[in-house]
Amino acid sequence: MIAAVTAMREEDERRAIMRVTVCRNRSKCILIFLFLSLFGLVFLLNNMETLESWNCHTISALQQLQSRIQTSILPLSLPTFHHNRTFCTHLGQKPSPEDELEERHLLDSIAWPGPLPSSKPVALYLTSDPVHSMFTILPTEEGRTWYVGGQLEVLVQMYDFHGRPKNHGGDFLLARLHSPQLGAAVAGAVVDNRNGRYSALFPLFWTGSAQVEITMVHSSEAVAVLQRLREQRPDRVYFQSQFQVGHMVETTVCNMCLPPDQQPLCNFTDLYTGEPWYCYKPKKLSCDTRISHAKGGYLKQLITNKEALLFQSGVNLKVHILASGPDRITVLPSQEDKVETQNSRVKTDPVTAVLSGYYYEDVWRPRGGVKTRQFNQSSAIAQCLRNRIIYMYGDSTVRQWFEYLITFVPELKEFNLRSPRNVGPYMAVDSTHNILLKYRCHGPPIRFSTVMSSELRYVSNELNGLTGGPNTVVVISVWSHFSTFPVEVYIRRLRHIRRAVLRLLDRAPGTLVVIRSANLQALDQEVSLYNSDWFSLQLDQVLRSMFKGMKVLFVDAWQMTSAHHLPHNLHPPRAIVKNMIDMFLSYVCPVKKKPQ
Repeated sequence: MIAAVTAMREEDERRAIMRVTVCRNRSKCILIFLFLSLFGLVFLLNNMETLESWNCHTISALQQLQSRIQTSILPLSLPTFHHNRTFCTHLGQKPSPEDELEERHLLDSIAWPGPLPSSKPVALYLTSDPVHSMFTILPTEEGRTWYVGGQLEVLVQMYDFHGRPKNHGGDFLLARLHSPQLGAAVAGAVVDNRNGRYSALFPLFWTGSAQVEITMVHSSEAVAVLQRLREQRPDRVYFQSQFQVGHMVETTVCNMCLPPDQQPLCNFTDLYTGEPWYCYKPKKLSCDTRISHAKGGYLKQLITNKEALLFQSGVNLKVHILASGPDRITVLPSQEDKVETQNSRVKTDPVTAVLSGYYYEDVWRPRGGVKTRQFNQSSAIAQCLRNRIIYMYGDSTVRQWFEYLITFVPELKEFNLRSPRNVGPYMAVDSTHNILLKYRCHGPPIRFSTVMSSELRYVSNELNGLTGGPNTVVVISVWSHFSTFPVEVYIRRLRHIRRAVLRLLDRAPGTLVVIRSANLQALDQEVSLYNSDWFSLQLDQVLRSMFKGMKVLFVDAWQMTSAHHLPHNLHPPRAIVKNMIDMFLSYVCPVKKKPQ
Protein backbone atom coordinates (compact mmCIF):
# COMPACT_ATOMS: atom_id res chain seq x y z
CA MET A 1 0.00 0.00 0.00
CA ILE A 2 2.75 2.43 1.00
CA ALA A 3 4.74 1.46 -2.10
CA ALA A 4 1.73 2.24 -4.29
CA VAL A 5 1.27 5.65 -2.74
CA THR A 6 4.94 6.42 -3.17
CA ALA A 7 4.81 5.44 -6.84
CA MET A 8 1.83 7.73 -7.44
CA ARG A 9 3.64 10.69 -5.87
CA GLU A 10 6.74 10.10 -8.02
CA GLU A 11 4.55 9.99 -11.14
CA ASP A 12 2.85 13.31 -10.20
CA GLU A 13 6.24 14.95 -9.63
CA ARG A 14 7.51 13.69 -12.99
CA ARG A 15 4.48 15.13 -14.78
CA ALA A 16 4.85 18.47 -13.01
CA ILE A 17 8.49 18.68 -14.04
CA MET A 18 7.49 17.92 -17.64
CA ARG A 19 4.85 20.68 -17.58
CA VAL A 20 7.38 23.19 -16.31
CA THR A 21 9.90 22.12 -18.95
CA VAL A 22 7.30 22.44 -21.73
CA CYS A 23 6.29 25.88 -20.49
CA ARG A 24 9.91 27.01 -20.36
CA ASN A 25 10.56 25.67 -23.87
CA ARG A 26 7.38 27.38 -25.12
CA SER A 27 8.50 30.66 -23.58
CA LYS A 28 11.88 30.31 -25.22
CA CYS A 29 10.15 29.65 -28.58
CA ILE A 30 7.98 32.72 -28.18
CA LEU A 31 11.01 34.82 -27.28
CA ILE A 32 12.91 33.45 -30.29
CA PHE A 33 9.90 34.12 -32.57
CA LEU A 34 9.55 37.69 -31.26
CA PHE A 35 13.27 38.27 -31.71
CA LEU A 36 13.25 36.99 -35.28
CA SER A 37 10.16 39.09 -36.11
CA LEU A 38 11.79 42.21 -34.72
CA PHE A 39 14.98 41.48 -36.66
CA GLY A 40 12.99 40.96 -39.88
CA LEU A 41 11.15 44.24 -39.40
CA VAL A 42 14.39 46.15 -38.86
CA PHE A 43 15.91 44.50 -41.95
CA LEU A 44 12.86 45.36 -44.06
CA LEU A 45 12.90 49.00 -42.98
CA ASN A 46 16.61 49.33 -43.64
CA ASN A 47 16.33 47.78 -47.11
CA MET A 48 13.00 49.24 -48.27
CA GLU A 49 14.72 51.57 -50.71
CA THR A 50 16.61 48.64 -52.22
CA LEU A 51 13.41 46.60 -52.57
CA GLU A 52 11.56 49.51 -54.20
CA SER A 53 14.45 50.00 -56.62
CA TRP A 54 14.36 46.30 -57.52
CA ASN A 55 10.58 46.46 -58.03
CA CYS A 56 10.92 49.53 -60.28
CA HIS A 57 13.58 47.79 -62.34
CA THR A 58 11.26 44.80 -62.74
CA ILE A 59 8.36 47.00 -63.85
CA SER A 60 10.67 48.94 -66.15
CA ALA A 61 11.80 45.71 -67.79
CA LEU A 62 8.18 44.72 -68.37
CA GLN A 63 7.45 48.13 -69.83
CA GLN A 64 10.44 47.83 -72.15
CA LEU A 65 9.19 44.44 -73.29
CA GLN A 66 5.74 45.92 -73.95
CA SER A 67 7.36 48.82 -75.78
CA ARG A 68 9.17 46.41 -78.09
CA ILE A 69 5.86 44.71 -78.83
CA GLN A 70 4.10 48.05 -79.45
CA THR A 71 6.86 49.88 -81.27
CA SER A 72 4.79 52.95 -82.15
CA ILE A 73 4.18 53.96 -78.55
CA LEU A 74 6.81 56.33 -77.16
CA PRO A 75 7.83 56.11 -73.49
CA LEU A 76 5.69 59.08 -72.51
CA SER A 77 2.89 59.40 -70.00
CA LEU A 78 -0.23 58.98 -72.13
CA PRO A 79 -3.61 60.22 -70.93
CA THR A 80 -6.46 57.99 -69.88
CA PHE A 81 -9.71 59.15 -71.45
CA HIS A 82 -13.16 58.63 -70.03
CA HIS A 83 -14.68 56.68 -72.91
CA ASN A 84 -18.29 56.96 -71.73
CA ARG A 85 -18.45 60.71 -72.24
CA THR A 86 -18.55 62.91 -75.32
CA PHE A 87 -15.08 64.12 -76.12
CA CYS A 88 -14.28 67.60 -74.83
CA THR A 89 -17.54 69.20 -75.92
CA HIS A 90 -16.88 72.09 -73.54
CA LEU A 91 -13.66 73.17 -75.23
CA GLY A 92 -13.31 76.23 -77.43
CA GLN A 93 -15.40 79.34 -77.54
CA LYS A 94 -19.08 78.82 -76.78
CA PRO A 95 -20.95 78.71 -80.11
CA SER A 96 -23.81 81.08 -80.79
CA PRO A 97 -27.36 79.71 -81.14
CA GLU A 98 -26.99 80.03 -84.92
CA ASP A 99 -23.74 78.04 -84.83
CA GLU A 100 -25.33 75.34 -82.68
CA LEU A 101 -28.25 75.09 -85.10
CA GLU A 102 -25.86 74.78 -88.06
CA GLU A 103 -23.85 72.12 -86.25
CA ARG A 104 -26.95 70.02 -85.57
CA HIS A 105 -27.99 70.37 -89.21
CA LEU A 106 -24.53 69.30 -90.43
CA LEU A 107 -24.40 66.30 -88.11
CA ASP A 108 -27.88 65.25 -89.22
CA SER A 109 -26.86 65.57 -92.86
CA ILE A 110 -24.02 63.05 -92.44
CA ALA A 111 -25.89 60.67 -90.13
CA TRP A 112 -24.98 57.20 -91.35
CA PRO A 113 -27.71 54.58 -91.88
CA GLY A 114 -27.03 51.21 -90.38
CA PRO A 115 -27.93 48.65 -87.75
CA LEU A 116 -28.71 49.65 -84.19
CA PRO A 117 -25.58 49.68 -82.03
CA SER A 118 -25.00 46.40 -80.22
CA SER A 119 -23.09 45.83 -77.00
CA LYS A 120 -21.78 42.50 -78.31
CA PRO A 121 -19.45 42.26 -81.34
CA VAL A 122 -21.08 40.75 -84.41
CA ALA A 123 -19.74 37.42 -85.64
CA LEU A 124 -17.91 37.70 -88.96
CA TYR A 125 -20.24 35.26 -90.77
CA LEU A 126 -23.16 37.64 -90.11
CA THR A 127 -21.43 40.67 -91.67
CA SER A 128 -21.42 41.86 -95.27
CA ASP A 129 -19.34 39.74 -97.63
CA PRO A 130 -18.41 41.30 -100.99
CA VAL A 131 -17.74 37.85 -102.50
CA HIS A 132 -21.29 36.63 -101.91
CA SER A 133 -22.79 40.05 -102.78
CA MET A 134 -23.63 41.00 -106.37
CA PHE A 135 -24.88 43.81 -108.57
CA THR A 136 -27.28 43.87 -111.51
CA ILE A 137 -27.61 46.40 -114.33
CA LEU A 138 -31.27 47.39 -114.52
CA PRO A 139 -32.99 47.90 -117.90
CA THR A 140 -34.32 51.27 -118.99
CA GLU A 141 -37.84 52.10 -120.15
CA GLU A 142 -36.67 51.28 -123.68
CA GLY A 143 -35.27 47.92 -122.58
CA ARG A 144 -31.52 47.51 -122.58
CA THR A 145 -30.68 50.57 -124.62
CA TRP A 146 -28.80 53.54 -123.22
CA TYR A 147 -28.09 56.96 -124.72
CA VAL A 148 -25.73 59.81 -123.92
CA GLY A 149 -27.58 62.23 -121.67
CA GLY A 150 -29.44 59.41 -119.98
CA GLN A 151 -28.78 57.53 -116.78
CA LEU A 152 -27.65 54.03 -115.87
CA GLU A 153 -29.07 52.41 -112.73
CA VAL A 154 -27.43 49.47 -110.99
CA LEU A 155 -28.94 47.48 -108.12
CA VAL A 156 -26.54 46.08 -105.48
CA GLN A 157 -27.66 43.30 -103.13
CA MET A 158 -25.48 42.62 -100.09
CA TYR A 159 -25.14 39.14 -98.55
CA ASP A 160 -23.34 37.82 -95.48
CA PHE A 161 -20.61 35.16 -95.44
CA HIS A 162 -23.24 32.38 -95.36
CA GLY A 163 -24.86 33.77 -98.51
CA ARG A 164 -27.91 35.13 -96.74
CA PRO A 165 -29.24 38.54 -97.86
CA LYS A 166 -28.62 41.47 -95.51
CA ASN A 167 -31.75 43.25 -94.30
CA HIS A 168 -30.26 46.60 -93.27
CA GLY A 169 -28.05 49.29 -94.80
CA GLY A 170 -24.91 51.05 -93.66
CA ASP A 171 -22.28 49.47 -95.94
CA PHE A 172 -19.80 51.94 -97.45
CA LEU A 173 -19.77 51.38 -101.22
CA LEU A 174 -18.02 53.14 -104.10
CA ALA A 175 -19.35 53.05 -107.66
CA ARG A 176 -17.49 53.79 -110.87
CA LEU A 177 -18.39 53.63 -114.58
CA HIS A 178 -15.40 53.53 -116.90
CA SER A 179 -14.09 52.76 -120.35
CA PRO A 180 -10.35 51.95 -120.46
CA GLN A 181 -10.33 52.16 -124.26
CA LEU A 182 -11.62 55.74 -124.21
CA GLY A 183 -9.83 56.86 -121.04
CA ALA A 184 -13.29 57.75 -119.74
CA ALA A 185 -14.70 57.38 -116.22
CA VAL A 186 -17.23 58.88 -113.86
CA ALA A 187 -18.04 58.28 -110.19
CA GLY A 188 -21.52 57.01 -109.41
CA ALA A 189 -23.93 58.20 -106.75
CA VAL A 190 -24.74 55.41 -104.27
CA VAL A 191 -28.16 55.48 -102.61
CA ASP A 192 -28.65 53.35 -99.49
CA ASN A 193 -32.16 51.84 -99.54
CA ARG A 194 -31.63 50.70 -95.92
CA ASN A 195 -32.76 47.13 -96.57
CA GLY A 196 -29.52 45.52 -97.74
CA ARG A 197 -29.98 46.91 -101.24
CA TYR A 198 -28.23 49.89 -102.82
CA SER A 199 -28.80 51.83 -106.02
CA ALA A 200 -25.79 53.09 -107.97
CA LEU A 201 -26.69 55.83 -110.46
CA PHE A 202 -24.44 57.00 -113.28
CA PRO A 203 -24.89 59.85 -115.79
CA LEU A 204 -23.95 58.82 -119.32
CA PHE A 205 -21.45 61.28 -120.82
CA TRP A 206 -19.79 59.37 -123.69
CA THR A 207 -20.68 56.97 -126.49
CA GLY A 208 -19.25 53.47 -126.63
CA SER A 209 -18.39 50.89 -124.02
CA ALA A 210 -18.97 51.55 -120.31
CA GLN A 211 -18.14 49.06 -117.55
CA VAL A 212 -19.57 49.12 -114.02
CA GLU A 213 -17.31 48.73 -110.99
CA ILE A 214 -18.72 48.43 -107.45
CA THR A 215 -16.39 48.32 -104.43
CA MET A 216 -17.22 47.62 -100.81
CA VAL A 217 -14.87 49.80 -98.76
CA HIS A 218 -16.30 48.81 -95.36
CA SER A 219 -19.16 46.67 -94.17
CA SER A 220 -21.83 48.36 -92.05
CA GLU A 221 -20.42 46.51 -89.04
CA ALA A 222 -16.95 47.94 -89.69
CA VAL A 223 -18.41 51.44 -90.02
CA ALA A 224 -19.99 51.01 -86.58
CA VAL A 225 -16.52 50.32 -85.15
CA LEU A 226 -15.13 53.43 -86.86
CA GLN A 227 -17.98 55.52 -85.48
CA ARG A 228 -17.19 54.35 -81.96
CA LEU A 229 -13.49 55.07 -82.33
CA ARG A 230 -14.13 58.57 -83.65
CA GLU A 231 -16.33 59.49 -80.69
CA GLN A 232 -14.59 57.63 -77.88
CA ARG A 233 -10.90 57.43 -78.83
CA PRO A 234 -9.71 60.81 -80.12
CA ASP A 235 -6.45 59.99 -78.34
CA ARG A 236 -5.57 57.21 -80.80
CA VAL A 237 -3.12 59.63 -82.39
CA TYR A 238 -1.16 61.53 -79.77
CA PHE A 239 1.24 64.44 -80.05
CA GLN A 240 4.20 65.76 -78.12
CA SER A 241 6.15 68.96 -77.57
CA GLN A 242 9.68 69.67 -76.46
CA PHE A 243 10.46 72.23 -73.80
CA GLN A 244 14.02 73.48 -73.56
CA VAL A 245 16.19 75.85 -71.57
CA GLY A 246 19.88 75.54 -72.34
CA HIS A 247 20.84 71.87 -72.19
CA MET A 248 17.76 70.91 -70.21
CA VAL A 249 15.10 69.33 -72.44
CA GLU A 250 11.77 67.78 -71.46
CA THR A 251 9.14 66.14 -73.69
CA THR A 252 5.47 65.85 -72.76
CA VAL A 253 2.27 64.56 -74.36
CA CYS A 254 -0.05 67.07 -76.06
CA ASN A 255 -3.50 66.97 -77.60
CA MET A 256 -6.63 68.98 -78.18
CA CYS A 257 -7.99 67.61 -74.93
CA LEU A 258 -6.12 66.09 -72.00
CA PRO A 259 -7.57 64.85 -68.71
CA PRO A 260 -6.73 67.62 -66.19
CA ASP A 261 -6.82 65.32 -63.18
CA GLN A 262 -3.59 63.46 -64.03
CA GLN A 263 -1.01 66.26 -63.91
CA PRO A 264 -0.83 70.04 -64.47
CA LEU A 265 -1.50 71.32 -67.99
CA CYS A 266 0.02 73.99 -70.20
CA ASN A 267 -2.74 75.86 -72.03
CA PHE A 268 -1.79 76.78 -75.61
CA THR A 269 -5.31 77.74 -76.73
CA ASP A 270 -5.15 80.24 -79.60
CA LEU A 271 -5.97 83.74 -78.38
CA TYR A 272 -7.78 84.81 -81.57
CA THR A 273 -9.77 81.75 -82.63
CA GLY A 274 -10.12 80.06 -79.27
CA GLU A 275 -8.89 76.78 -80.80
CA PRO A 276 -7.88 74.61 -77.82
CA TRP A 277 -4.52 72.87 -77.46
CA TYR A 278 -2.88 71.51 -74.33
CA CYS A 279 0.33 69.83 -73.21
CA TYR A 280 1.21 68.27 -69.92
CA LYS A 281 3.42 70.65 -67.98
CA PRO A 282 7.10 69.65 -67.77
CA LYS A 283 8.30 68.66 -64.32
CA LYS A 284 11.09 71.24 -64.16
CA LEU A 285 10.57 73.74 -66.99
CA SER A 286 7.83 76.33 -67.47
CA CYS A 287 5.14 76.26 -70.13
CA ASP A 288 6.64 79.19 -72.07
CA THR A 289 9.78 77.17 -72.86
CA ARG A 290 8.02 75.07 -75.54
CA ILE A 291 10.09 74.97 -78.73
CA SER A 292 8.44 72.35 -80.97
CA HIS A 293 5.39 70.29 -81.87
CA ALA A 294 5.37 66.81 -83.40
CA LYS A 295 3.30 63.70 -83.94
CA GLY A 296 3.95 61.35 -81.05
CA GLY A 297 2.56 58.11 -82.38
CA TYR A 298 -0.46 55.86 -82.87
CA LEU A 299 -2.07 53.92 -80.05
CA LYS A 300 -2.52 50.20 -80.69
CA GLN A 301 -4.95 47.51 -79.55
CA LEU A 302 -7.96 49.76 -80.05
CA ILE A 303 -10.29 47.01 -81.22
CA THR A 304 -11.05 43.44 -80.23
CA ASN A 305 -9.89 40.37 -82.14
CA LYS A 306 -13.43 39.90 -83.48
CA GLU A 307 -13.57 43.52 -84.66
CA ALA A 308 -10.17 43.16 -86.34
CA LEU A 309 -11.72 40.54 -88.64
CA LEU A 310 -13.87 43.33 -90.13
CA PHE A 311 -10.79 45.03 -91.61
CA GLN A 312 -9.10 42.36 -93.72
CA SER A 313 -7.52 43.37 -97.01
CA GLY A 314 -8.76 41.16 -99.81
CA VAL A 315 -11.66 39.88 -97.67
CA ASN A 316 -13.89 42.78 -96.62
CA LEU A 317 -11.78 45.91 -97.05
CA LYS A 318 -11.92 47.65 -100.46
CA VAL A 319 -13.00 44.52 -102.33
CA HIS A 320 -14.82 44.55 -105.68
CA ILE A 321 -18.34 43.14 -105.93
CA LEU A 322 -19.03 41.04 -109.03
CA ALA A 323 -22.03 41.27 -111.35
CA SER A 324 -24.75 38.62 -111.43
CA GLY A 325 -24.93 39.12 -115.21
CA PRO A 326 -23.30 41.53 -117.68
CA ASP A 327 -21.16 44.25 -116.08
CA ARG A 328 -20.98 46.57 -119.10
CA ILE A 329 -23.21 48.38 -121.55
CA THR A 330 -22.90 50.17 -124.87
CA VAL A 331 -23.96 53.81 -124.86
CA LEU A 332 -25.45 55.21 -128.06
CA PRO A 333 -25.36 58.83 -129.25
CA SER A 334 -27.94 61.14 -127.80
CA GLN A 335 -31.43 61.06 -129.30
CA GLU A 336 -31.57 64.84 -129.00
CA ASP A 337 -30.80 66.83 -132.09
CA LYS A 338 -29.01 69.58 -130.17
CA VAL A 339 -26.15 69.23 -127.73
CA GLU A 340 -27.57 72.07 -125.63
CA THR A 341 -30.72 70.05 -124.99
CA GLN A 342 -28.61 67.03 -124.05
CA ASN A 343 -26.52 69.04 -121.58
CA SER A 344 -29.60 70.58 -119.99
CA ARG A 345 -31.06 67.11 -119.41
CA VAL A 346 -27.91 66.00 -117.59
CA LYS A 347 -27.73 69.17 -115.49
CA THR A 348 -31.31 69.02 -114.29
CA ASP A 349 -31.09 65.43 -113.05
CA PRO A 350 -31.30 65.61 -109.23
CA VAL A 351 -28.93 62.65 -108.78
CA THR A 352 -26.21 63.70 -111.21
CA ALA A 353 -26.33 67.26 -109.92
CA VAL A 354 -23.85 66.25 -107.21
CA LEU A 355 -21.31 65.06 -109.78
CA SER A 356 -18.65 67.65 -110.55
CA GLY A 357 -17.16 66.10 -113.70
CA TYR A 358 -15.80 63.06 -115.50
CA TYR A 359 -12.73 61.84 -117.35
CA TYR A 360 -12.52 61.55 -121.11
CA GLU A 361 -9.24 60.70 -122.86
CA ASP A 362 -7.76 60.78 -119.34
CA VAL A 363 -8.56 64.48 -119.03
CA TRP A 364 -10.88 65.78 -116.32
CA ARG A 365 -13.90 67.55 -117.78
CA PRO A 366 -15.73 69.57 -115.13
CA ARG A 367 -19.43 70.26 -115.21
CA GLY A 368 -21.14 73.46 -114.19
CA GLY A 369 -20.05 75.77 -116.98
CA VAL A 370 -16.30 75.78 -116.26
CA LYS A 371 -14.12 74.94 -119.23
CA THR A 372 -10.83 73.34 -118.25
CA ARG A 373 -7.59 74.17 -120.01
CA GLN A 374 -4.56 71.94 -120.53
CA PHE A 375 -1.34 73.41 -119.16
CA ASN A 376 1.12 71.03 -120.78
CA GLN A 377 3.95 73.55 -121.08
CA SER A 378 5.74 75.18 -118.19
CA SER A 379 5.65 78.48 -120.06
CA ALA A 380 1.85 78.36 -120.09
CA ILE A 381 1.79 78.01 -116.29
CA ALA A 382 4.29 80.82 -115.86
CA GLN A 383 2.19 83.11 -118.06
CA CYS A 384 -0.97 82.21 -116.15
CA LEU A 385 0.61 82.96 -112.77
CA ARG A 386 2.41 86.12 -113.91
CA ASN A 387 2.23 88.99 -111.39
CA ARG A 388 0.45 86.83 -108.83
CA ILE A 389 1.01 85.76 -105.23
CA ILE A 390 -0.25 82.27 -104.47
CA TYR A 391 -0.74 81.23 -100.85
CA MET A 392 -1.24 77.53 -100.10
CA TYR A 393 -2.46 76.55 -96.64
CA GLY A 394 -3.17 73.11 -95.26
CA ASP A 395 -1.86 69.57 -95.14
CA SER A 396 0.53 67.55 -97.30
CA THR A 397 -2.04 67.08 -100.08
CA VAL A 398 -1.77 70.76 -101.00
CA ARG A 399 1.96 70.74 -100.36
CA GLN A 400 1.96 68.21 -103.22
CA TRP A 401 0.65 70.99 -105.48
CA PHE A 402 3.54 73.23 -104.44
CA GLU A 403 6.02 70.44 -105.20
CA TYR A 404 4.40 69.80 -108.60
CA LEU A 405 4.63 73.45 -109.63
CA ILE A 406 8.26 74.00 -108.65
CA THR A 407 9.21 70.72 -110.37
CA PHE A 408 7.28 71.41 -113.58
CA VAL A 409 8.10 75.12 -113.87
CA PRO A 410 11.90 75.60 -113.84
CA GLU A 411 11.54 79.38 -113.51
CA LEU A 412 10.03 78.89 -110.04
CA LYS A 413 13.11 78.76 -107.84
CA GLU A 414 12.57 77.53 -104.29
CA PHE A 415 14.01 79.90 -101.71
CA ASN A 416 15.84 78.05 -98.94
CA LEU A 417 14.07 78.94 -95.69
CA ARG A 418 15.95 76.21 -93.76
CA SER A 419 12.60 74.53 -93.18
CA PRO A 420 12.33 70.87 -92.14
CA ARG A 421 11.71 68.51 -95.02
CA ASN A 422 8.00 67.78 -95.66
CA VAL A 423 7.02 70.38 -93.06
CA GLY A 424 7.77 73.85 -94.40
CA PRO A 425 7.08 76.66 -94.64
CA TYR A 426 8.17 76.85 -98.28
CA MET A 427 8.56 79.70 -100.73
CA ALA A 428 9.40 79.84 -104.43
CA VAL A 429 10.02 82.87 -106.62
CA ASP A 430 9.98 83.51 -110.36
CA SER A 431 11.52 86.96 -110.75
CA THR A 432 11.06 86.96 -114.51
CA HIS A 433 7.29 86.59 -114.33
CA ASN A 434 6.95 88.22 -110.91
CA ILE A 435 5.46 85.13 -109.24
CA LEU A 436 5.56 84.39 -105.51
CA LEU A 437 4.45 80.94 -104.35
CA LYS A 438 4.12 80.09 -100.64
CA TYR A 439 3.11 77.03 -98.64
CA ARG A 440 2.40 76.76 -94.92
CA CYS A 441 0.92 73.87 -92.94
CA HIS A 442 -2.19 74.42 -90.83
CA GLY A 443 -2.12 74.57 -87.04
CA PRO A 444 -2.57 71.63 -84.68
CA PRO A 445 -3.67 68.93 -84.91
CA ILE A 446 -0.99 68.40 -87.57
CA ARG A 447 0.64 64.96 -87.84
CA PHE A 448 3.96 66.13 -89.19
CA SER A 449 7.45 65.56 -87.91
CA THR A 450 8.89 68.31 -85.76
CA VAL A 451 7.40 71.75 -86.39
CA MET A 452 8.89 74.67 -84.51
CA SER A 453 6.34 76.27 -82.18
CA SER A 454 6.96 79.66 -83.76
CA GLU A 455 5.83 78.22 -87.11
CA LEU A 456 2.50 76.84 -85.85
CA ARG A 457 -0.14 79.03 -87.50
CA TYR A 458 -3.90 78.67 -87.82
CA VAL A 459 -5.21 79.20 -91.35
CA SER A 460 -7.83 81.73 -90.24
CA ASN A 461 -5.17 83.88 -88.58
CA GLU A 462 -3.02 83.76 -91.71
CA LEU A 463 -5.97 84.80 -93.87
CA ASN A 464 -6.65 87.73 -91.53
CA GLY A 465 -3.15 89.00 -92.30
CA LEU A 466 -3.54 88.99 -96.10
CA THR A 467 -4.17 92.16 -98.05
CA GLY A 468 -5.78 90.26 -100.91
CA GLY A 469 -6.80 91.61 -104.28
CA PRO A 470 -7.04 90.60 -107.95
CA ASN A 471 -3.47 89.30 -108.01
CA THR A 472 -3.86 87.17 -104.88
CA VAL A 473 -4.77 83.47 -105.03
CA VAL A 474 -5.48 81.42 -101.90
CA VAL A 475 -5.61 77.62 -101.85
CA ILE A 476 -6.92 75.78 -98.76
CA SER A 477 -6.80 72.04 -98.04
CA VAL A 478 -7.69 71.13 -94.44
CA TRP A 479 -9.15 67.66 -93.78
CA SER A 480 -6.87 64.63 -93.33
CA HIS A 481 -5.51 65.44 -89.86
CA PHE A 482 -9.00 65.79 -88.38
CA SER A 483 -10.09 62.20 -89.11
CA THR A 484 -9.34 60.98 -85.57
CA PHE A 485 -11.51 63.63 -83.88
CA PRO A 486 -15.29 63.99 -83.56
CA VAL A 487 -16.83 65.93 -86.45
CA GLU A 488 -17.67 68.85 -84.13
CA VAL A 489 -13.94 69.63 -83.92
CA TYR A 490 -13.71 69.90 -87.72
CA ILE A 491 -16.86 72.03 -87.93
CA ARG A 492 -15.39 74.47 -85.42
CA ARG A 493 -12.13 74.75 -87.38
CA LEU A 494 -13.92 75.30 -90.70
CA ARG A 495 -16.16 77.91 -89.12
CA HIS A 496 -13.11 80.00 -88.20
CA ILE A 497 -11.65 79.58 -91.69
CA ARG A 498 -14.97 80.47 -93.33
CA ARG A 499 -15.28 83.67 -91.31
CA ALA A 500 -11.73 84.64 -92.25
CA VAL A 501 -12.49 83.95 -95.94
CA LEU A 502 -15.59 86.14 -95.76
CA ARG A 503 -13.58 88.98 -94.20
CA LEU A 504 -10.93 88.61 -96.90
CA LEU A 505 -13.50 88.71 -99.72
CA ASP A 506 -15.23 91.72 -98.12
CA ARG A 507 -12.06 93.83 -97.98
CA ALA A 508 -10.60 92.49 -101.25
CA PRO A 509 -13.41 91.17 -103.51
CA GLY A 510 -11.01 90.33 -106.33
CA THR A 511 -9.20 87.64 -104.29
CA LEU A 512 -9.52 84.13 -105.73
CA VAL A 513 -10.10 81.40 -103.11
CA VAL A 514 -9.84 77.75 -104.16
CA ILE A 515 -10.61 74.83 -101.85
CA ARG A 516 -9.18 71.37 -102.46
CA SER A 517 -11.46 68.63 -101.15
CA ALA A 518 -10.57 65.31 -99.51
CA ASN A 519 -9.48 62.31 -101.58
CA LEU A 520 -9.50 58.52 -101.36
CA GLN A 521 -6.44 56.61 -100.24
CA ALA A 522 -5.00 53.11 -99.89
CA LEU A 523 -6.34 51.27 -96.85
CA ASP A 524 -5.24 48.41 -94.69
CA GLN A 525 -6.43 47.51 -91.21
CA GLU A 526 -4.14 49.96 -89.41
CA VAL A 527 -4.75 52.91 -91.71
CA SER A 528 -8.50 52.30 -91.54
CA LEU A 529 -8.60 52.94 -87.81
CA TYR A 530 -7.00 56.37 -88.17
CA ASN A 531 -7.55 57.62 -91.73
CA SER A 532 -10.32 55.57 -93.28
CA ASP A 533 -12.02 56.84 -96.43
CA TRP A 534 -15.21 56.79 -94.38
CA PHE A 535 -13.79 59.46 -92.06
CA SER A 536 -12.67 61.48 -95.10
CA LEU A 537 -16.06 61.17 -96.80
CA GLN A 538 -17.85 62.59 -93.77
CA LEU A 539 -15.40 65.49 -93.48
CA ASP A 540 -15.69 66.16 -97.21
CA GLN A 541 -19.47 66.41 -96.99
CA VAL A 542 -19.21 68.88 -94.10
CA LEU A 543 -16.63 70.93 -96.02
CA ARG A 544 -18.85 71.29 -99.08
CA SER A 545 -21.90 72.20 -97.00
CA MET A 546 -20.12 74.88 -94.99
CA PHE A 547 -18.75 76.69 -98.05
CA LYS A 548 -21.80 76.18 -100.25
CA GLY A 549 -23.07 79.41 -101.81
CA MET A 550 -19.86 81.34 -101.09
CA LYS A 551 -17.66 82.94 -103.69
CA VAL A 552 -15.10 80.14 -103.53
CA LEU A 553 -14.15 77.49 -106.09
CA PHE A 554 -13.65 73.76 -105.53
CA VAL A 555 -11.21 71.26 -106.95
CA ASP A 556 -13.10 68.01 -106.39
CA ALA A 557 -10.28 65.68 -105.38
CA TRP A 558 -12.79 63.13 -104.09
CA GLN A 559 -14.46 62.45 -107.43
CA MET A 560 -11.20 62.89 -109.36
CA THR A 561 -9.60 60.06 -107.35
CA SER A 562 -12.78 57.97 -107.17
CA ALA A 563 -13.28 57.95 -110.94
CA HIS A 564 -9.65 57.49 -112.01
CA HIS A 565 -8.24 54.05 -112.81
CA LEU A 566 -5.01 54.55 -110.83
CA PRO A 567 -4.85 53.09 -107.29
CA HIS A 568 -6.03 55.23 -104.41
CA ASN A 569 -3.28 57.02 -102.54
CA LEU A 570 -3.24 59.69 -99.84
CA HIS A 571 -0.95 61.62 -102.18
CA PRO A 572 -2.51 60.91 -105.59
CA PRO A 573 -0.32 59.89 -108.54
CA ARG A 574 1.12 62.57 -110.80
CA ALA A 575 -1.48 62.02 -113.56
CA ILE A 576 -4.29 62.93 -111.16
CA VAL A 577 -2.34 65.84 -109.65
CA LYS A 578 -1.85 67.26 -113.15
CA ASN A 579 -5.60 67.24 -113.70
CA MET A 580 -6.05 68.98 -110.35
CA ILE A 581 -3.47 71.63 -111.24
CA ASP A 582 -5.10 72.14 -114.66
CA MET A 583 -8.44 72.62 -112.92
CA PHE A 584 -6.90 75.07 -110.46
CA LEU A 585 -5.14 77.05 -113.17
CA SER A 586 -8.33 77.13 -115.24
CA TYR A 587 -9.90 79.01 -112.32
CA VAL A 588 -6.95 81.40 -112.16
CA CYS A 589 -6.86 81.96 -115.92
CA PRO A 590 -10.33 81.09 -117.29
CA VAL A 591 -11.00 80.76 -120.99
CA LYS A 592 -12.10 84.12 -122.30
CA LYS A 593 -15.52 84.10 -123.86
CA LYS A 594 -15.63 85.14 -127.49
CA PRO A 595 -17.62 88.33 -128.11
CA GLN A 596 -20.92 87.63 -129.81
